[in-house]
Amino acid sequence: MNFIPGTSATPADSALSSHLEFVLQLVRTETVVIRRLDQALSSYHGLSFNDFLLLHHLSQGPGGRLRRVDLAERHGLTASGITRTLLPLEKLGLVERQQEPRDARVAYAALTGAGRELLGHAQLLAEQVSKDLLRAGSPDDLQATSQALARLATMASSRS
Repeated sequence: MNFIPGTSATPADSALSSHLEFVLQLVRTETVVIRRLDQALSSYHGLSFNDFLLLHHLSQGPGGRLRRVDLAERHGLTASGITRTLLPLEKLGLVERQQEPRDARVAYAALTGAGRELLGHAQLLAEQVSKDLLRAGSPDDLQATSQALARLATMASSRS
């Protein structure tokens, strides 16, 4: 028999807390959204949603580039993980590696012209898919939910 630490209840005896229920629903929603975006982006542009996010993060950096360690941080990967993830995009000519001339230890990932162009097309498609997914939400509801999720992300990241 498995017990829950700190209680006398077994998992089968316990109802889910509102906290766990919320987290499970959030993960389920994320899965559905990513699946839809992945399908659309890969069908039309040959990109995964993960690739799209990397290109988007780079586009937000000054001059369309970020230090690789900063990109890894934004994307939730290690430095070696971001290197492995960027390799296919580099081979496709969507991203290029740049060195800092004054410090050889610093490396950047930068969008190429082709990467910027593909991101522009992919972003239009992602906008369409997002609007379709959220068509029942009012602008006020979407803004309030977006702000609540941003606060949740800030709280979660400050505790890790």
